[in-house]
Amino acid sequence: MDSGVSLYEADLHCHTTASDGLLTPTELVVLAAELGLKGIGITDHDTIQGWKEAEEAGDKHQIRILRGIELSTEWQGREVHILGYEMDGSSNDLNEKLGFMRAAREQRMLKILDCLKAQGIHISVDEVQQFAQGESIGRPHIARALMERGFVRSIGEGFDRYIGNGAPAYVPRFKLTPEEGIEIVRAAHGVAVLAHPGVHRLEEGIPDWIEAGLQGIEVLHSDHKPEDEKKYGAIAKEYHLLATGGSDFHGEVLKPGVRLGRWGVSLKVIQNILDLVQLNKQS
Repeated sequence: MDSGVSLYEADLHCHTTASDGLLTPTELVVLAAELGLKGIGITDHDTIQGWKEAEEAGDKHQIRILRGIELSTEWQGREVHILGYEMDGSSNDLNEKLGFMRAAREQRMLKILDCLKAQGIHISVDEVQQFAQGESIGRPHIARALMERGFVRSIGEGFDRYIGNGAPAYVPRFKLTPEEGIEIVRAAHGVAVLAHPGVHRLEEGIPDWIEAGLQGIEVLHSDHKPEDEKKYGAIAKEYHLLATGGSDFHGEVLKPGVRLGRWGVSLKVIQNILDLVQLNKQS
């Protein structure tokens, strides 16, 4: 962490090796403790695998753990990411849906590898799997395999040249609608939050998503400019939504310059989310 950079009490958007982060849940909690954070949100893609380890480490290091997830959906050709917090992890329906989405991720990986093969780049499933320590596999793992083999020099170059939108080996992912993503979260009594809306300019969709059960907006985020924070903070206030925040931390190799705790919220926001969960269970 750069000296002089203030930290928030809690960073509610963090990824671990359960999906495409570089740190294990324990390593992430240890880093949070070293930085003086009081809470973090574990928001891996399509998996709750990291929750138990994070909570055990959180108890040891006095870090509040907000159990979360990140779901990718699509609206009007734009990506819409839904964060779900404090869902019932024992829900059979939730686990079945997440399993289906992870299976779709694996099928996408196989198609991408076929497309790369057509470009003369032969990368095996095993080479990708060595970077996927958790049960949720994604394109960053393929990009790391491309780096390992020397085809690219960075994760960003891997996306730009080969696997990003419009690149030769791009394969569209399985698509949920935002309403479906919100329903998955709310059906498991969780709190649904719109992640980093400033990235794809999503303000027009917010009223409909509130109707579907959206309860918060991620206002502070590493990809948000000050004007984004102002705009989405005002929208959160207008619609009486929770204003959340987080770095979207993955690790320096995957997201250079995105440091844990540099974006976030006060610890009170975690309690606000927990209070909403209790209301959701009663409704």
